[in-house]
Amino acid sequence: MSDTAFAFQLYGTILAEPVPRLLRAGKLTAQLAGGNLRTIAYDGVEVLRAISYLVRDSDWGTYDPGLSNLVVAESGNGFTVSYGARCDGPNGAVLDIAAMIEGRADGKLTFTSVARSPTGFETNRCGFCILHPIVGVAGAAVTVEHVNGEIEDTKLPDLIEPWQPFEDMRAITHNALAGVSVECRMEGDTFEMEDQRNWSDASYKTYVRPLALPWPYRIPPDEPIVQQITLTIIDRRASSGDRPASAGNSAVIRLTPGTASGTMPAIGLVITPEEAKASLATLARQDGPKVQDLLFHFDPAAGHDAAVFKGFAEIAAIHGGTTTLEFAVRCQRPLDEEMLEIAAWMRAADFAPSAIMVCPSVDRQSTPPGSKWPDCPPLEEVYAAALNAFPGIRLGGGMLSYFTELNRKRVPAGNLGFISHCTSPIVHAADDLSVMQTLEALPFVTRSVRAIYGDKPYRLGPSTIAMRQNPYGSRTMDNPNSSRIPMANRDPRHTGLFAAAFATGYITSVLDADIETLTLSALTGPFGVFAEKGEPIAEGGRRPLFHIVAGLAELAGQQWRAVVASHPQKVMSFRTEAKKEATLWIVNLSDQALTVDMSELVNPARAQLDVLDGDTMRKATKSGVKSVGIVRAQLRLSPFAVARVYTS
Repeated sequence: MSDTAFAFQLYGTILAEPVPRLLRAGKLTAQLAGGNLRTIAYDGVEVLRAISYLVRDSDWGTYDPGLSNLVVAESGNGFTVSYGARCDGPNGAVLDIAAMIEGRADGKLTFTSVARSPTGFETNRCGFCILHPIVGVAGAAVTVEHVNGEIEDTKLPDLIEPWQPFEDMRAITHNALAGVSVECRMEGDTFEMEDQRNWSDASYKTYVRPLALPWPYRIPPDEPIVQQITLTIIDRRASSGDRPASAGNSAVIRLTPGTASGTMPAIGLVITPEEAKASLATLARQDGPKVQDLLFHFDPAAGHDAAVFKGFAEIAAIHGGTTTLEFAVRCQRPLDEEMLEIAAWMRAADFAPSAIMVCPSVDRQSTPPGSKWPDCPPLEEVYAAALNAFPGIRLGGGMLSYFTELNRKRVPAGNLGFISHCTSPIVHAADDLSVMQTLEALPFVTRSVRAIYGDKPYRLGPSTIAMRQNPYGSRTMDNPNSSRIPMANRDPRHTGLFAAAFATGYITSVLDADIETLTLSALTGPFGVFAEKGEPIAEGGRRPLFHIVAGLAELAGQQWRAVVASHPQKVMSFRTEAKKEATLWIVNLSDQALTVDMSELVNPARAQLDVLDGDTMRKATKSGVKSVGIVRAQLRLSPFAVARVYTS
């Protein structure tokens, strides 16, 4: 198989990401990608996740300008990078950027930019974003220098902070490892930090300019915008000091038993009115995964009316499990009037869901810091009207959007049967690495929900790679070229093996939160589990994600036990136990083949194995994944492969 064909299986697109260039200056390393720096490390330890120069449009979409006059020079003592870039805005607006990067062996790195527009340029943000990692850094001590010279000794938040933890910033210093401090100094404007874990990004983001200032704003013609980021790493260790743990990682990733345990969640599928006909036909053929819950989406603002419930009722009659209606309440008439009208439509169609999750339509839109909250009835009144209109039906609340909105507008949960929200991994970045790194943030998200709402039943999803709606702008982004773009309403990776690996990593990351129901896809359509034209799987066949959703649905209600991987950024795992069989799930989250040692968990002589990978996904388009035969203590997994090891 050609490299292009293999990439198509993995990502659902033949468009390849540019391979980042590794830059080195002594113990300091960084990857150069698209003119920005990522995975900035010192002595093998990541000290910053990224330093990026970003320009955002009025919908918070990110420009992706091509680079010109790129020059990279490397020597034994350091490196320099220079380039130009141009952003083409609406109505002929242009923004030109000149950048210079220098890295030195003494641990100092500078990134300087000059932006200038000959036309004037409207933007929501223009300047540097600095990302600090979260694993091993969340809750750690930092020193913040403010623009007025004040020094603050504090900590990065552990639970996710809804608003900016630090404002009016000039510099921030943390310890990357014992004896090594990292100062990041930001000049040219006032910076502030937001906790990007709100959006499931695996980072704290320090950015320019303060959100309390108006946006979008206009850069005047021919006015230079000069900014500089200076990273200073001070290594106080003795020259014979111990190497960091990450520097000696074995080529073999080892799995060992963990201590946490719990019950596997129910698995759901979302059904929209637009996909109701196709979903009904699929269920009538008994082709779909045997999930526990169907989540029906109803949004009057999108034109959904009484006729929708007839299709929902037909689908519910075939489905053997529970049903939930998620309802975006318009709140434009008296609440009782709106709710009772919907209840009458449901009765007329003989549609009686097991549960209803209500959320004011306006709450799907973000209210950033400094913005005015939109008009909305008190949530206590919204929930009271729902309880009155839908007696005897379990009521849920929360947000139809993301944890960000739930964290910033915390709902009164006393009369609710459950709390719910969604996630999307492509709000801010859509490259493969950033998407997979969002899995690191999910335990912080779920732990923060538990800190707010205690042991209230907790549902999560629909959570897919592509965005089904955009709380941060007027629209989601169309993606006709099957690219990797933030805030896209279609993502090609949903059709490939990447989505199967992501979904497996997703559930592994949230198991400890005691999720009641997890919804990772639709049944049909662009968010579904069946292929459309032009995909790695023939039209109508089962996308790789199908097998993950179906396999997880089979595990619902079983006991799970944690598994610890020696390199959790590359491999995740968990195991389940039923009366007669135990199953070990292992997923390769990387684009490289890996060897996994499972000898502490599995007796190969008593085990069976199946693997979903680039080969078996083609053979399982109409059926399940077949066993691949002999099991050994060490397992070789190809990129984004998912293995299941069964022992009786």
